[in-house]
Amino acid sequence: MLKHCFSKQVDTSFLLLTMHFRSTLFFVIHILSSCLLVSGLTHPIKIQGNHFIDAITNETFFIKGVDYQPGGSSAVSEESDPLSNPAICARDIALFQELGINTVRVYSVNPELDHNACMTMLALADIYLILDVNSPLPNQHLNRYEPWTTYNDQYLQHVFKVIEQFSYYNNTLGFFAGNEVINDGLSAKRSPAYVRSVINDMKRYIKKHSPRIIPVGYSAADDLRYRIPLSYYLGCHDSEKPDSNVDFYGVNSYQWCGEQTFSSSGYDQLVAAYRQYSKPVFFSEFGCNNVLPRTFSEVDALYSEEMIPVFSGGLVYEFTQEPNNYGLVEVGSGGEVHLLNDFQVLKEKYGQINSTVLHNLASGNLPNSNLMKRTTSCENIYENLHTEINVPDTFAFDLIEKGVKVRQGKYIDLPSDDLTSKFKVYNTGGDLHEGIKEIKPKKTTDTSTKPFHENSKPSGAKPNRSVRAFKRKPVLECCFLAYVLLEFTYQVACLIYS
Repeated sequence: MLKHCFSKQVDTSFLLLTMHFRSTLFFVIHILSSCLLVSGLTHPIKIQGNHFIDAITNETFFIKGVDYQPGGSSAVSEESDPLSNPAICARDIALFQELGINTVRVYSVNPELDHNACMTMLALADIYLILDVNSPLPNQHLNRYEPWTTYNDQYLQHVFKVIEQFSYYNNTLGFFAGNEVINDGLSAKRSPAYVRSVINDMKRYIKKHSPRIIPVGYSAADDLRYRIPLSYYLGCHDSEKPDSNVDFYGVNSYQWCGEQTFSSSGYDQLVAAYRQYSKPVFFSEFGCNNVLPRTFSEVDALYSEEMIPVFSGGLVYEFTQEPNNYGLVEVGSGGEVHLLNDFQVLKEKYGQINSTVLHNLASGNLPNSNLMKRTTSCENIYENLHTEINVPDTFAFDLIEKGVKVRQGKYIDLPSDDLTSKFKVYNTGGDLHEGIKEIKPKKTTDTSTKPFHENSKPSGAKPNRSVRAFKRKPVLECCFLAYVLLEFTYQVACLIYS
């Protein structure tokens, strides 16, 4: 057909058409790339004994991640939060993949904003989210010294809106009910019972309104006077309020500074303290910066045979450089990123962790249903804590019954261009970084499209509506569009050059 069309001007016209055809082909390829998305499934994480478990493969899940709150607490507002800007998410999630992490912790979000794009990107990268439900904004956190002034209808509405929105993403691993609320003598006298009430409210709301059971935990301050007794108070079973105990416990630990060993750092005492704990425990923050540069040698210990029977990994504090000097990267005024030395060191350390080896080592420590550590009943007294405060639940009862109205999260179609960072990244020496520039879809071991159902999900609860992490636009429609464009170009060329 081409020979017949160009028989009169085969020398020059054929060359011109070839150039025109090539430019059109590149245009078509661009359209196709925006139409086709990888299809896959992000597996929910559940709890078995004192470990996190992949709900589909039943493999042990160890947290290997970073804490992520670019701009600090002031970055949360009515207009933005860490998971509301797709361009920033594409930039940072591509770096997350290069770093080799599987989990991020975000401290504050605004549930009135749209988080679908960023959560889809995280799911695409096979990265899970642990989310704090509080924020520094008014009526969105507990006052640790006067919690009765802030535990009210407005506060619980915010908490429930965060749950309502983020429980529809399968890669939401869990929620933190509080972060370092108890951190001194006065807060230890006034806040423990209120923290436990918030946990109770959250778990009851999840049972009634969420598509699946999502674990709720607490992140404790690095203070031995309160951290260990608080873990047992928040983890104990109260027969009158059976939903008021944590499902997991986060430890903010900065005790490994510089060159240490398993014993000199006190990690051996941490393991001993939580060996009989019935819930998963992990480092919700770690990475002491008293000695610089940081070597992250504690990573070797954290994912070692000595610790993995008790600890489920950890989150390095923190991704972006803030005034406290814990950052892995520094973000410029134009959005460009400068990798710091800590990024390269942690990347190397995390790259040495073999998840298969961890799973095999942990498998021998996974309790069966008959041997699981039992949650102890609550005691009357806990060292250094005052827990005998009766907290009213009138605010929570009505909100839990009625539910809250907020945009429910969902995974969305994203063109491939949205997965590519638009910002420059520089190495520590100032030269342009040639690492990962776009989010690479992770392959899943399960291609089933069946909804995930949890055995512990109460009857009458909503079915799971957030199974697929990312979708595929109809391939036939895209191919047909490409065919029409090519045919049109060909016919126009024939009229011009015949």
